[in-house]
Amino acid sequence: MNSQNCDLSRGKLSQRSGVNIETIRYYEKIDLMPETQRSAAGYRIYQECHLRRLLFIRRCRELGFTLKNIRDLLDLVDGGEYTCAEIRDRTASHLVDVQAKIRDLQRMQRTLKTMVSACDGGLVPNCPIVDTLTTT
Repeated sequence: MNSQNCDLSRGKLSQRSGVNIETIRYYEKIDLMPETQRSAAGYRIYQECHLRRLLFIRRCRELGFTLKNIRDLLDLVDGGEYTCAEIRDRTASHLVDVQAKIRDLQRMQRTLKTMVSACDGGLVPNCPIVDTLTTT
């Protein structure tokens, strides 16, 4: 059997990709997933190319790419006229964003640690955490 012509139901596509059926429907609705053929009964029929595309989208989401970022990458790939440098530049830009988020999270972690250490967890209503959160 040729894997390129392997007919998959939406349920099988979901199982093989690890993407929830409702998420697949959403990706179809926003045109991240292309139109598919339908069976005589009206069910969508997916091919191996749909699975590869869905795996691409899932992996991008796992790496924190936005749906717009993914659409931009797919537009390049679908057009077939992209260079590795273009993909690298977009990925490097995303890396810069991720690094900034990590710095923000580390700052938040330090602040939260300081707040927690300032509170003795007593039974009185005066709490230094509340005081910190309500001051400017």
